[in-house]
Amino acid sequence: MPLIEIPVSRITDWESFHDVWASTLGFPSFYGRNMDAWIDCLTYVDEGDGMSNVVVADGDVLTLRLDEGKAFRDRCPDLYAATVECAAFVNWRRLETGRRAIIAVAFA
Repeated sequence: MPLIEIPVSRITDWESFHDVWASTLGFPSFYGRNMDAWIDCLTYVDEGDGMSNVVVADGDVLTLRLDEGKAFRDRCPDLYAATVECAAFVNWRRLETGRRAIIAVAFA
């Protein structure tokens, strides 16, 4: 199971949010820097289609470990909520189309 450390301690606003996620997961240069684009990049993380440098093997789950998760929640509640809600949406979207859930979020 791949475990990716997300340095949310570097996130202070929406711009830095998208910078951190794009650089950590290797989103493509045309990444739209909005939550719809974030969802799209993570929905297909098992397809190796260039939407992320991280590719999850068949049957695996991608665990996103947020460093300093509580501090992130307290410092940027809207960005924290967007992370949790949109990760859940990625899984829901996949389940609705007969695929398995693929994202787990862990908090340090």
